[in-house]
Amino acid sequence: MKFEELDLEESVLDGLYSMNFQETTPIQELSIPPILAGKDIMGIAQTGTGKTAAYVLPIINQLSKGNYPTDAINAVIMAPTRELAQQIDQQIEGFSYYISISAVAVYGGTDGIAYAQQERGLQMGADVVIATPGRLISHLNLGNVDLSQTSFFVLDEADRMLDMGFYDDIMHLYKQLPKTCQVIMFSATMPPKIRTLAKTILKDPEEIKIAISRPPESILQSAYICYEIQKLPILTLLFEQSKPQRVIIFSSSKMKVKELNVSLARLGFNVKAMHSDLEQSEREQVMKDFKNGRIDILVATDVVARGIDINDISLVVNFDIPNDPEDYVHRIGRTARGTNGEGVAITFVGIEEQGKFQEIEHFLNKEVYKIPIDPAFGDTPAYDPKTNRGFKKRRNTNFKKNDGNQANKKRRTFHKKNDNNKRNHPKKDS
Repeated sequence: MKFEELDLEESVLDGLYSMNFQETTPIQELSIPPILAGKDIMGIAQTGTGKTAAYVLPIINQLSKGNYPTDAINAVIMAPTRELAQQIDQQIEGFSYYISISAVAVYGGTDGIAYAQQERGLQMGADVVIATPGRLISHLNLGNVDLSQTSFFVLDEADRMLDMGFYDDIMHLYKQLPKTCQVIMFSATMPPKIRTLAKTILKDPEEIKIAISRPPESILQSAYICYEIQKLPILTLLFEQSKPQRVIIFSSSKMKVKELNVSLARLGFNVKAMHSDLEQSEREQVMKDFKNGRIDILVATDVVARGIDINDISLVVNFDIPNDPEDYVHRIGRTARGTNGEGVAITFVGIEEQGKFQEIEHFLNKEVYKIPIDPAFGDTPAYDPKTNRGFKKRRNTNFKKNDGNQANKKRRTFHKKNDNNKRNHPKKDS
């Protein structure tokens, strides 16, 4: 469907065309009309489907008509992370180029000057506020926020916000809204807790569901079935054989991200970490350096998997298995987004992670190729998800300790043999 077929103002269409937006995505086609009609929405759609425009466009369209107070916060958009809040703010700036509306992004990790700017924007009554829950609650407690005249309340990536423990903050903010406020929820998944939240805050909502798409076939997916202690040695050898460039390594734990970053840096790789403990200025600098090619390897938590648009990623590594198949799709979807549309995704599957990896394979409706591991790394576990799904941690720890020592010893032998072969059989000039 063409955007001009929707009931959008000319000024909104002008902004779309200037950004080279011509046709709607499925989530936009299904969401924009009911939002324009004033209905509450429960949308199920993953990152990359165009859901930001699906709610931003109808909101700025309504605000452009000028029937809203000029000194009030007319729309609040909640996002789980500052990175997503920044991205939404940038999209609003583009879409509203020909519209006289004001927007302010409110998130933590900023300096005193930025905080003062946020405070001033909130007190003056920005048309649109894009905020993370914790920081908006902070401003609310200080008396900087009045939501009594707000007309639109959006929860973007609601499932992620609940996973991060923001349920109480969301409900506290919701109770400040007038009963006439239109509420819009978007979530990548629909677990019971999201359904419960939807029943609590939505009024006769229209449910819109876009099926979770499988990764494109242009992504070459493979996996290593190994013990936990073998993951780093195997990864190191991969990087020694082929110099890493434009690589993202994902881990579910920020502690593991920190440890992995230190280990790779000690081995001489050009690597930086991205996690929630970094100051906002540090995170922005890391992302800038990675995008500009000054960093070869980015080690990150799932905060990067959603809402961050980075092209030309050559390799995505899952150092551990994500919590659900949708997160796996989000992670590996960072690759195959460049000009050639191709990418590589490698997943390390520890013995206790085999059950979760099998769930991913069932979701993909395909078997991911298991790369044979060089005997130099020692014995490796068989891929038997039914047996290893309930593997006990104590037993697994003993296995890892013994096999890890053997793997490290054999890996040293492997490199020593290779070095001897190089000395005994030097390469001839071509």
